[in-house]
Amino acid sequence: MPTPDLDALARYATELETLAEPLAARDGLTVRTARADDGPWLTELTDERWHGAVVLSGELIRPATMPALIATDAAGRRAGALTFIPRQRPDGVHTELVTIDAVDPGSGAGGILLEALVELARHESWRRVWLVTTNDNTRALRSYQRAGWDLVALHRDAMDDVRRFKPGIPSHGMDGIPLRHQLELEYPLH
Repeated sequence: MPTPDLDALARYATELETLAEPLAARDGLTVRTARADDGPWLTELTDERWHGAVVLSGELIRPATMPALIATDAAGRRAGALTFIPRQRPDGVHTELVTIDAVDPGSGAGGILLEALVELARHESWRRVWLVTTNDNTRALRSYQRAGWDLVALHRDAMDDVRRFKPGIPSHGMDGIPLRHQLELEYPLH
């Protein structure tokens, strides 16, 4: 998979700022596209949660440099963020969700961010929107599937490849589950 064109992604992120907002609203939370003033906060969040980088398709990616959606509460405080990479393919744009983080897990920020990404995908006429998570992330897997995401692939032992880039990833993840595989889910847009 080709390395993302960071300049093109930055231009796309700037274009997103012109979208009508909010992209989604529910239970006192709203979602908007990221703005330039979100940059330091997004960098701090992704450094804390992802140690600054994630591995996607054999490449190290800094999520804070990707287009993003930001969930805010009624007071305007940032409640969560979702980063993504849109990639042009011969049959249309395929967009991968890179990271999703709620400041307070269980607050609803993750769910509304997913809704907003799907709404953006439809608005932008993307061909596909998808994500990859690990086999130990059972709470997220439940949430994704309840929200309509379909499990489309199992990448057996994929975490061995990820550890080549990030050797600090432990052998066991959440709930003591061996951290070995990646699961691919996509949202049915059509």
